[in-house]
Amino acid sequence: MSGAGDGGSAEAAFDALGDPMRRRIMELLSEGERPAGAVAELLGASFGISQPAVSQHLKVLREAGLVTVRAEGTRRIYGADADGLDGVRAWLERFADGFAGPLDALETELARGRRERRLADRPARERRRGAA
Repeated sequence: MSGAGDGGSAEAAFDALGDPMRRRIMELLSEGERPAGAVAELLGASFGISQPAVSQHLKVLREAGLVTVRAEGTRRIYGADADGLDGVRAWLERFADGFAGPLDALETELARGRRERRLADRPARERRRGAA
């Protein structure tokens, strides 16, 4: 991701996403582009948030590099910014490998436990077959 201080930094993105209303806006925009008015209408109906408040949230998301905006006549159309989201994803992936080893070890232990149970059950099954 970009360095600290610019709008595309991981810190700016996570600061922006720290607000539940901004996360909800990102969820809406993940479904496709929407005019600012439509975002405000949806959030106003669900959460009682005003259009100026939605506009402020959209501005924060734009400055953090998480949404794009384009003019269409007098309307502003917002969408999720794939580049900004890729940067967030890349930052998070640094931690994914840290979980891979322990999860692989857990999977191995679970498989070993299942195998041991099957082996322990085998003589009992064979005894039951012989008794029948």
